[in-house]
Amino acid sequence: MGELLTLPEAMMRRATLRAQNETLVFTNGHFDLLHIGHLDYLEKARALGGALYIGINGDASTTRLKGVGRPLVPALERARLLAALIVVSAVIIFENDTADDLISALQPDIYVKGGDYRDKPLPERATVAAYGGHIDLIDYLPSHSTSELIAKIKALA
Repeated sequence: MGELLTLPEAMMRRATLRAQNETLVFTNGHFDLLHIGHLDYLEKARALGGALYIGINGDASTTRLKGVGRPLVPALERARLLAALIVVSAVIIFENDTADDLISALQPDIYVKGGDYRDKPLPERATVAAYGGHIDLIDYLPSHSTSELIAKIKALA
């Protein structure tokens, strides 16, 4: 089970992982309405290394990027839910629109994003390349996205 950490705490833990020669995998996102697609993605990410850190977009960032009415679940609650998953080592809430600052500070060995980034620009690509990190794109489970779940809920009304 993981923990909710500040960036300075995560950086100290990252130094320990380096000293132990452990691979750090990092991903980030909103993770609004946690579902089986998220779990599948996170299990695949964790299988790539010894520790999995997740950056969670804060509430203001999520509203800017996803629109009015989002997030549906506040950042602290999303972070607690993710930290409770056995595959997650740590969760860090961040307020920027990209995870560049977290990635620069933590320099994960492997940066993971969803397979949808095969067809669109990955904002953090240059940051990962700057320190020689590896990017791995993981395919999503078909028909298991938060947007699809929200559409199903709206259809019930």
